[in-house]
Parts: sequence; structure tokens; C-alpha cells
Amino acid sequence: MSSKSSTSNEITRRSSGPGQATVQTATASASAAVGFEAEWESACDTALRGMDLSATPDLLLVFVDSRYASHYTEIIARLRTQTECRHLIGASGQSVIGSSLEAEEGSAIAVLGLSLPEAELMPIVIDPQSMPDDLFAPIQAGPEFWLLFSNPFTIMTDQLVSHLQQLRPEIALMGGMASSHRQQQGCAVFIDDRVLMGGAVMMGIQGVSVRPVVAQGAEPLGQPWIVTACEANTVKTLGSRPALEVLQETLMELDDATRERAVRNLLVGLAMNEYKETHERGDFLIRNVMSADRESGAVAINAIPRVGQTFQFQFRDAQAADDDLRARLSDLRDALQPDEEVLGALLCSCNGRGRGLFGEPDHDAAALSDIFGPVPTAGFFCNGEIGPVGGENYLHGFTASIAVLTSAATESECDSL
Repeated sequence: MSSKSSTSNEITRRSSGPGQATVQTATASASAAVGFEAEWESACDTALRGMDLSATPDLLLVFVDSRYASHYTEIIARLRTQTECRHLIGASGQSVIGSSLEAEEGSAIAVLGLSLPEAELMPIVIDPQSMPDDLFAPIQAGPEFWLLFSNPFTIMTDQLVSHLQQLRPEIALMGGMASSHRQQQGCAVFIDDRVLMGGAVMMGIQGVSVRPVVAQGAEPLGQPWIVTACEANTVKTLGSRPALEVLQETLMELDDATRERAVRNLLVGLAMNEYKETHERGDFLIRNVMSADRESGAVAINAIPRVGQTFQFQFRDAQAADDDLRARLSDLRDALQPDEEVLGALLCSCNGRGRGLFGEPDHDAAALSDIFGPVPTAGFFCNGEIGPVGGENYLHGFTASIAVLTSAATESECDSL
């Protein structure tokens, strides 16, 4: 693989097996691996053998298939002891994600170790049964970037994200809601030595660059409209016309192939910046259409629109989701500074994506590697994904939310291995 023509960092990249990747720079390192075995002990050992632990991780990200639920405590203890990591955070999942792969078939454990000597890390536990008045004080005074994982059956994650956004508007939140093969049973989050079957965990990270990528997988339909009347989550009129009438007209103006794609996966987009001259894919917060009333012509959505907000119908399918993800990743690649290198990534993908949406394995993880080369990656399939759109944090669905950690350079770079 070719290296950047103008950089000053010696960087080594290598991938030695499925789900494995390592990046080493003069100032930081990252290493990821996946253990696939049916027995938890063997899966832990395989993941540990696949990692480069020459540098002790300051932070270990851990994602565990819920089929290991009865052994979460042993798994976390073994990984913490064997890596000697300073902090650990993660969650359970229906399936886990590693470098270039998504382990949708069979049990697996995905780990990402990050050696970040210059970073400050701040763990927080959010217990909905016991929330002291000063619980969020560290967030107000701490880092601007936070990882967040929650158990959706025990805490209202959308309300938590909204509260954190109001508490500190400049904050960036990335992560997702834990999932399990058995719904609430086996759904857990992890922080340091603790396995929690409820609440949420957070890890503030300061001293390393984190670039968010939120691919909502939607394609705009027709033209943008202005919301001229709305109430609660109901859009009554668009451009002073009944919203349902606008929707029907939009669909009728499509070619047959696009209309067939759109009617099965209809969505809406609420523009994050009404002052842009033009709105394109990625400029909208994507939400579902809940219902439509033929008598009033109103359309209900799972968001609260505002009068004057730019609104556009959207749709999602495999092609739109692929196009959007690759566009978002390519935009980030092009925005990197000459001395900025991708160190590792957290990939939180919706349970509705994966093989079920794309008809092939490893889609989101492979796209990340296609754009950036071997990237130490860990993540999982979520019940909902967390990430910023238009500078504000939201809980999403059917989204790939990716936290890309980058490292600035200091010496001369080698070609990737």
C-alpha cells in the first residue's frame, strides 16, 4: 500500500489474520483481534494471542457475543489481567465486529487495545437507580469526547443523550446500546473490572484526536421543502401543502425502479442547518415515517420538527447505505492532515445492517479497511447507535457510527506492510 507523500511519522501497519490489525507510530499504538471459539476461555486466549501487547494498553475496548453471557465476569477479568490495561470499556452484542470482519456466525470476542501515553481517560458509571447530583460534573469539566454504551432495557438512552447534549453542547458522544440474542437477558455493559446488567458506562478521552463518522444510509428523494405547520411529531404542511400530498407527488415523479426501492424503506430527513444554500445526503438527521392521515394529510415521524425547518423525504436500502458509508469515510480520508494517520476505530453498526441488509458478510468493517487500509477495529451490532450529526448528538437506528482515532506524526513514514 502506498503512504502519504508528505508526512513526518514512522508508522507501521500490519494485518496477520482474520479480525487482526496493528498500527504503531512514534507516539501511540493500536492492536485489535477477534477470538471465535465456542468456549469463552479459548476465545479469550485467541484474541489475546492475536494482539500486539508489546505496549501496555491504556484503554481496552471489549465487545462480547451474548452467547457468553454466563461468563462475562470471567472474560472481563481475564482480559484485564492479561493485558494489564489501565481502563476497559465495552458492551455485549448479538454479534461483534473486528478489523475487516463482522462475526455474525458463531460466538466471538472482539478487543481493541490502545496505547495512548499522552491521553487522559475518565470512566463514569450511570446507574438509573442511584444518580447523585454531581454525577455529571466530570462531563461538564472533562474531555469533549466520550464513549457511551448503555443497556436499553434499563435506561432511556435517547433521554440520556439529549441531557448530555444540553448539559454541554460542544460534547461529542460515540457508541451504542448493548444487544443480546435473548433481548434483555444477557444484555450488559462493561467498565474497568465491572460487568453491569443495567445503566450505562462512559469513558472520556482527552489528548488524542477522535473523528466521528455517522453514516445514516439514506438517499434524498425529490426536493427539499420547508415545514410550514407541525404539532408535536406530526408534520401537517410542507410549503403550505398537506405533507401527505407532497409525499405522494414525490413518489409519483420517481422512475419505476427508484419508486420501488423507496416505498419499502421510506424515511424523512430534517436538515441540521437551514441556512445552507443546498442540502445533500449527510446534511439531514434521518428519522422514520410513523404513519400518515389521509383525511388531514399529516405525516407523523419519530422526531420533533420545527416550523421553518428544511425537510426532505429519503429512503434507505443496501445501495444507499453502501454509497453513504463510503462517501462519509472518503470525506474523512480527504480531510486528514498530512501528518495525521488513522490509529484505530470503534465501529457500532445497527442490528438491521450486516448480512441481512447487504446480502454479504463484513460490509461495514470491510468498507473501513477499503478506504483506510488495515485499521485496528473493534465494535458490535447495536440496538441503537450514538453519534453526532450537524454538531449535535443523537441516538440513531440503521446507522454505522464510527469513532476514528488518529495520531499526529513526528518522524518519517514507512509504507504499510
